[in-house]
Amino acid sequence: MSQPHYYEVKADWKNGREGLLSSPVLNETIECATPPEFPKGEPGIWSPEHLFAAAISSCYLSTFLAIAENFKLDFQSFSCNTICKLELVEGKFQISEAEITPELVLADPENDRKKALKVLEKSKAACLVTNSMKTAVTLKNPFN
Repeated sequence: MSQPHYYEVKADWKNGREGLLSSPVLNETIECATPPEFPKGEPGIWSPEHLFAAAISSCYLSTFLAIAENFKLDFQSFSCNTICKLELVEGKFQISEAEITPELVLADPENDRKKALKVLEKSKAACLVTNSMKTAVTLKNPFN
C-alpha cells in the first residue's frame, strides 16, 4: 500500500455525556459516553477508553488473520482480549499500558506451536494501531 487512505468518523452530541459515532461509509452508528468512573459518566455504553482497547483488539485480529494466512497457519479458533490501563501521568489522563491476550486453538498444536508464536509476534509488530500510539503494548503468550 503506497498511497494514503483516510477514515472518517463523526461524533454527534446526543444528551448529557452521551454521543453517537457514525461514518459516511458505514451502515451503523455506535452510542458512546463518558465512562462511569468519571463524573456524570454512563454505565453500559461504549466509552472512548473501550473504543481505544477495541481499536487495538480489532487491529491485532485483522493483522493476525492476514499473517496467519501468509504463513499457512492452520487454526480452529482465535480471539484476543485487550486490557488498557488508564492513569494520571504528569497531571493528564492517558492510557499508559495495553496488554493483548490472544487465545489461539491450533489444528496441530504439536507441530505448529513455534510457527504460531512467530505469527503472534509478527502480528504485534505489524499492528498499525499499536504502531501509531505511545502506549506501551505487551503481548501475553497464549501457550503458557
